[in-house]
Amino acid sequence: MSASLAERIDAALPQTQCTRCGFPDCRAYAQAVADGEAAINRCPPGGAEGVVRLAELTGLPVLPLDPAHGSEGPRRLAVIDEAWCIGCTLCIEACPVDCIVGASKLMHTVVDSQCTGCELCLPVCPVDCISMETLPPSLSTRPQATGWQAWQPAQAQQARERHDFHRQRTQRDRQDNDTRLAARAAEKLADLAAHSRLSGLSGLSGLQDQDALDRKRSVVAAALARARAKSDAAG
Repeated sequence: MSASLAERIDAALPQTQCTRCGFPDCRAYAQAVADGEAAINRCPPGGAEGVVRLAELTGLPVLPLDPAHGSEGPRRLAVIDEAWCIGCTLCIEACPVDCIVGASKLMHTVVDSQCTGCELCLPVCPVDCISMETLPPSLSTRPQATGWQAWQPAQAQQARERHDFHRQRTQRDRQDNDTRLAARAAEKLADLAAHSRLSGLSGLSGLQDQDALDRKRSVVAAALARARAKSDAAG
């Protein structure tokens, strides 16, 4: 079965997952281009050559890069000043390819060879300890190269695989968290009176107490129904 146009466009993108195109990832941008909802000149990491590639795939005319989405430039990578890092994990959560390692309250560091230069870690750092720097010679023999001259197909494939894993991991983490919360809510709902601070409060009559518990029971039951519906939709 031949690949869809969206899949072929996605394969022609650099997979930096930088969101500069205005979409949450390269895959979403590719789908928008295939649907005629986005222009082919909104990917600065792909540069002018990237626009030519998309023009060939779509049959659309070649355009200059849209400056509203950034400009083509040399590849850079994120560097964390570990002396200032407070271990908040916000950059770890923001990284679309899981190339930042560390733990809560422990300093973080970037795996240079896996960084796509997306810059998504910069705005989330509360102490401004992350900077973007030019690639060291060990990672590039052409530090001034731009677009696809600085970012090769093998690197794009690795970034795509890491982003796919990142998406699967974060989705699994959300589902696991939702499951834990739903289990706790169901436990409380099974014996709400025992878990509620409303039960037995002085100044509340038995009828008022029961009404308050019934209202809380309705709220918890509605939350559980929403959680189940969300889980069913995800599955």
